[in-house]
Amino acid sequence: MTDDAVPDLRASDADRERVAEVLRDALAEGRLDMTEFEERLDATYRARTYGELTPVTRDLPAADVAPPPALSLHKSAAPGGEDGEWDGRVVGGEGSSTWAVAVMSGFQRRGRWTVPRRFTAFAFWGGGEIDLREADFAAGEVVINCVAVMGGLHVVVPPGVEVVVRGIGVMGGFDHSAQGVPAAPGAPRVVITGFAFWGGVGVERKRRRERSRNRDRRRHLGH
Repeated sequence: MTDDAVPDLRASDADRERVAEVLRDALAEGRLDMTEFEERLDATYRARTYGELTPVTRDLPAADVAPPPALSLHKSAAPGGEDGEWDGRVVGGEGSSTWAVAVMSGFQRRGRWTVPRRFTAFAFWGGGEIDLREADFAAGEVVINCVAVMGGLHVVVPPGVEVVVRGIGVMGGFDHSAQGVPAAPGAPRVVITGFAFWGGVGVERKRRRERSRNRDRRRHLGH
């Protein structure tokens, strides 16, 4: 298959969700206003090929995403090795916060915090990010209940964590691409539930920032 054929390939639901995640991040960061977000989100869910998806995020940064979301044809995460390691962070204790709300605005839960046994996030005409890469966990299984109405929520989990997605979408959807990776020894289980109406809940697996920087530094020194 030649590169010229890529724009004509049919895009999957997961491809459209990855592009929608970038749009939700851009809305939360103030890079897009609500009108632009709605127009681009509509174009994303109507897109049928990679060629139709690519222009939607052409002028937006997509940090830690390579290649761009619309062309991520072979993204995977495997247990064991660097991608499947668990660093033994705390499992047990009290949660730092139990909810977050974005109404025509955005929120972020990131950095060092403790995920409670149940965390509820709500977005209406807005967006939110729940980043678990630096977090501790109050229990071996935590539930993140996401409700997105004409908005979006984005959950980021570290390698080694098991992810189960049980959300329901109506004219919207939940990203299931992070499922299917067994938990590393001692790692928690994250269950993502909820409801999305004209919006979506993205779930992405990423390394911790420090490990990503160390990996990139090793690659640079190796050349």
